[in-house]
Amino acid sequence: MSNHADVIVIGGGIIGNATAYYLAKKGCSVLVLEKSKHMGDGGSSRNGGGVRQSGRDKRELPLAIYGVKNLWPNLSNELGMDVEYYQEGNLRLGKTDAHIKILEGLTQRARESGLDVNMITGAQAKEICPYLSDEVIGASWCPTDGHANPMLATLAYYRKARQLGVRFITDEEVIEIRKIKGKAKQVVTKNNLYEGDTIILAAGYDSRKIAATVGVDVLMTQALLEVLVTEAQPPMFYQMLGTAAADFYGHQSTHGSFVFGGSSGYEGVNKDNSTPVTNSLTASCICRGIMKYFPCLEEAKIVRSWAGWIDDCVDHIPVISKVEEVPGLILACGFSGHGFGISPTVGMLLSQMAMGEETTLDVKDFRYDRFKAKI
Repeated sequence: MSNHADVIVIGGGIIGNATAYYLAKKGCSVLVLEKSKHMGDGGSSRNGGGVRQSGRDKRELPLAIYGVKNLWPNLSNELGMDVEYYQEGNLRLGKTDAHIKILEGLTQRARESGLDVNMITGAQAKEICPYLSDEVIGASWCPTDGHANPMLATLAYYRKARQLGVRFITDEEVIEIRKIKGKAKQVVTKNNLYEGDTIILAAGYDSRKIAATVGVDVLMTQALLEVLVTEAQPPMFYQMLGTAAADFYGHQSTHGSFVFGGSSGYEGVNKDNSTPVTNSLTASCICRGIMKYFPCLEEAKIVRSWAGWIDDCVDHIPVISKVEEVPGLILACGFSGHGFGISPTVGMLLSQMAMGEETTLDVKDFRYDRFKAKI
């Protein structure tokens, strides 16, 4: 088979798969290279599934709003697979005066950017979700927020892209990008050499070392997050949940299980190969936070947990950018744990950038060189 394509996408997470799908819709030949043996093996399958606009940086908010208005509502039909999208709102909860001040600040900034989000009292929050603890004294409420199933959404993009002719190669770790006559042209893996007219780098934290092979640095670090899944519960509530204190976040799934994410600050890593691993400290820490807000879940059993790295950008918003000094290279990384909800929008924008089209939304705030010292 040919090792050439119009566009090579490095990274088989939801960003890479969505980009491949939207490019294939435009008639491009696309090749996706994934280091793991499994698609979506990074942060795309290790997150709380939030499709939220509230609580975002104002620069990121337009991408979230666009997706909620134009892409998520019809995504299951478009991809021919149920991604379990619920638009039942988002409650971000507070138990102390300090929490309320945090929520008021987030709410005010979001409203100034045009989002329909409001502060509500603890009593009003309990009207929306009667299962809340009496400790909750207030919350922010965004009725148009929601959640979806990360694994199903990632695989839905993957499956539809394959139907449109995209070629996916797993277990293919990228070593470097090479320039030909000053333009990014070749992708070198441990086993092969691939060539494309445009290269989109969407490989999470690995993007940093790959970009460095052509002299570009993206200021990212790794952060470990864990997710817990409970046994199935009766249908209770389908709002997306979060807290001012970041104790936990999550939702109830179609299956009935609750999916909750969080962090204890402890990073468990397999010393042999740097694989992120779960640990009892983080699991119990997340569970204690959950029970403070939802005592009704006290007896719910945790059936599994998993851990994964996120690519945390220095200013906590992504890099979505062409690279002037390396024509042909587009960066899509540093999503800082916020990437899932905006992935359809980002995939659309990246496909437009790769095709040389005017982007539907302005992406100047996500430029790769925004960290450079101003002279």
